[in-house]
Amino acid sequence: MAPGPYQGKVGADRWLKEAAPSPELRTWFGHDPARWEEFRRQYRQELESKAELMDFLLAKNREGAVTLINAARDERHNTVAALKEFLEG
Repeated sequence: MAPGPYQGKVGADRWLKEAAPSPELRTWFGHDPARWEEFRRQYRQELESKAELMDFLLAKNREGAVTLINAARDERHNTVAALKEFLEG
């Protein structure tokens, strides 16, 4: 996985855009807490379908080297919260 455009700007060595939910899922969710449970379920399915990416993230997570950055206002109902839960589970 190649470094992303934000390398060095936030102290990160990679921007894994492919770890984001699909545009369709992200648009459907719209940061609506009422859709949170279904968003988490569908996002988990998307993540599980990306074996190489998940192997990389899970390996980095075991090393303790994963930093997740987010700009969402809702700290509990966002992509990073769902991804963090996935990695820790």
